[in-house]
Amino acid sequence: MSSYDMIDAEKPRPTKDRLIRSAAELFRTRGYHGVGLNDLLAHAKAPKGSLYHHFPNGKPDLAMAAATWASDGLLRVVAESFAGAPSFSEGATTLCHKLAKLFDMTNQWDGCPISATLFVGPENAEFRKHADHLYAGWLAEVRDHALRFGASEEDALKKSEHLFILIQGGWQLARARSDSNVMRDLPNKL
Repeated sequence: MSSYDMIDAEKPRPTKDRLIRSAAELFRTRGYHGVGLNDLLAHAKAPKGSLYHHFPNGKPDLAMAAATWASDGLLRVVAESFAGAPSFSEGATTLCHKLAKLFDMTNQWDGCPISATLFVGPENAEFRKHADHLYAGWLAEVRDHALRFGASEEDALKKSEHLFILIQGGWQLARARSDSNVMRDLPNKL
């Protein structure tokens, strides 16, 4: 069972949802070019015609939907991390620890689901634009929490960008070292 299916695993999912979740997992673990349409259909246990029924442009549309789904999941983790935190620093610490725990749970040390899907895919301006949109959402979510804790607009933006850059770089270093403690140590670098 993948990390994406751990919640509500007993519920059967509609075909479109299965395709999106399968694409998110397969693109994250193998990259866009490492996944064929037959791989996606088999993993999702979906009939052949369902891909183009739900995603008329095929794999590129599915990649954008999968990246959005993965981004929405991370936005929920960010919101949960900061929701009960008494300070920005403690919210950021909780976020880094949750990400480290996710790495430990999946034991796969794969890349960022957005970059593995949209940056490793075909050279596509729409993919880059969509990635920018998704990352802007992550930055806005963190910025809003920094503002809530009293940061000025300028400082809130700096804090959100700094945390984003730390997490992305930490993710890569943690993968290289196969060590989730890299993620747990990130708050010391804020």
